Amino acid sequence: MLQAEKEKAIAFIKERFDRMSSAVLLDYGGMNVEQVGELRDKFREKGIEYRVVKNTFVRHAIKGSGFEESLHEALRGMTAIAWSYEEPSAAARVVKEYRKGNDKLEIKAGVLEGTVLDARAVEDTLAALPSKDEARAMLLATMMAPAQQLVMLLNAPAQNFVGVLAAKQRQGEAG
Repeated sequence: MLQAEKEKAIAFIKERFDRMSSAVLLDYGGMNVEQVGELRDKFREKGIEYRVVKNTFVRHAIKGSGFEESLHEALRGMTAIAWSYEEPSAAARVVKEYRKGNDKLEIKAGVLEGTVLDARAVEDTLAALPSKDEARAMLLATMMAPAQQLVMLLNAPAQNFVGVLAAKQRQGEAG
């Protein structure tokens, strides 16, 4: 590979790390072409970019990022990276779901907004974060709860009055 091509590949990886909201580093060793293709399709469906990378290129790309020392151990052997740009937990959720049916895919590490996560934290913590739509729904429910309670409180006297009238009517019919 020519020096210009190497520099272009390093710049490509650096740009991905600069844009990402999270990344998951994977060891895909032991997987066949069909399994890797299936994994790529799952990533593509969720808007996640997946690339097989050279460890030395990644080391050069993350120089000065603050997490280069923490990722040093993860950058050994076969490495692929899944970058998530919109939802930080998307790549981790896809990997966790895929690993249920394929134990050959290994999580090496993860990066979430400059913090390096180990394999267990990626699978247990990062994958458990709510999606963007789930977070919006939770926020909306929290914001609407006081208004719903106010409406219920305002309707309570009218409901009680109707209940009293109904009881009086039953009492009049019985007596």
